[in-house]
Amino acid sequence: MEDLNPFHIAQTQFARATQFVSADAGILGSLIRPFRVTRIEFPVEMDDGTYQVFTGFRVQHNNARGPYKGGIRFHPDVSEDEVKALAAWMTWKTAVVEVPFGGAKGGVICDPKRLSVREKRAITRRYTMQLGNTIGPTVDIPAPDVYTDASTMAWIFDTYDMTHPGSNNLPVVTGKPMELGGSHGRETATARGCIVCVEEAIARGMVDGVKTMADARVVVQGFGNAGSFAAQFAHDGGAKVIGLSDSRGAIMSAAGLDPKAVLAHKQDTGSVVGFPGSSQVSATELMELECDVLIPAALENQITAENAGRIHAKLIAEAANGPTTPAADDQLFQRGVHVIPDILANGGGVTVSYYEWVQNIQDEQWEPEVVDAKLRKKMTRAFHAVFNFAAEKSIDARTAAYALAVDRVARVTAMRGIWP
Repeated sequence: MEDLNPFHIAQTQFARATQFVSADAGILGSLIRPFRVTRIEFPVEMDDGTYQVFTGFRVQHNNARGPYKGGIRFHPDVSEDEVKALAAWMTWKTAVVEVPFGGAKGGVICDPKRLSVREKRAITRRYTMQLGNTIGPTVDIPAPDVYTDASTMAWIFDTYDMTHPGSNNLPVVTGKPMELGGSHGRETATARGCIVCVEEAIARGMVDGVKTMADARVVVQGFGNAGSFAAQFAHDGGAKVIGLSDSRGAIMSAAGLDPKAVLAHKQDTGSVVGFPGSSQVSATELMELECDVLIPAALENQITAENAGRIHAKLIAEAANGPTTPAADDQLFQRGVHVIPDILANGGGVTVSYYEWVQNIQDEQWEPEVVDAKLRKKMTRAFHAVFNFAAEKSIDARTAAYALAVDRVARVTAMRGIWP
């Protein structure tokens, strides 16, 4: 059976890339392991007066190129191996898009859908307190992830700021509300960067029969932050969004769906299911719809050896982290299906997080068009670097992206030397 452990998958992806990297074997060996794994257990008083113990993690994978950087997710399926994989992917992601950060990730095992706002705030504050000085504006800078958002970042900032008075603590987290030093474009950055990559792929002739975004039929799996904005940006570019899904179900319409209207429907009903004019389909059927562009924007292991042969998309752009397994990658590459890998496709989020961090340090706020122009330039350059390398070596784009990233981190590690 296929191994779906996310950390094992990250290790496999790393190993595939190292044959294209000229670096000391000892340095490469050090890059596959996280520098630090923090596991914490903490009690929280719930709304009914009872106490519940939660488990949280913070994994700091590598900081050779800059401070640790990575999101925090609240989800029932959070595990140490998942967080280790996500931290490693962040190291490679920051290197691919060339922002001066390392990789980290955090998570708390909980079900946010069953928690009140007060309970989520209490979990966030206690988690932050127990992380202590392992995070900080020049040490490790968290950001939002699955089921966390700008409000979560505001609580982390406030907790850290109350315990570290006298300093500019705004850079301790990114993805904050605008009123607390957030950046224009941060909320939409992951999706915007993904769509920039799709546009570049189309312009490069990688999607048969599609010359512009207006010619494309798009399916988006996952209608959270990244997925909803990706669908909207594709729609704004003239694409026909024919399929959407969330955790409660999936819908499709050959005539196309209006993402704004679907989002309003979801806000009213709790799901995309039942949107007027759409047909309900299963999650499996959604992934296998015939389309030009498939955007997985949910969780890991959505395209596996079991279903890769039934994927009918011409291009896959991974807005989620780890949606495609190595065995599925092999099948898709053999079939000529282009995949824009997660460490490239969703790099827009960490890129604008970097811009927010810079603005906080410099006590500035950039205009939206400045942020968007900087993001587009960086994503475009990273996209062509990856696909040029893939073409040169006749390898898949994920291996190419990894090879470029690992080489960059290994070279910096060698330059710095190992202390002491």
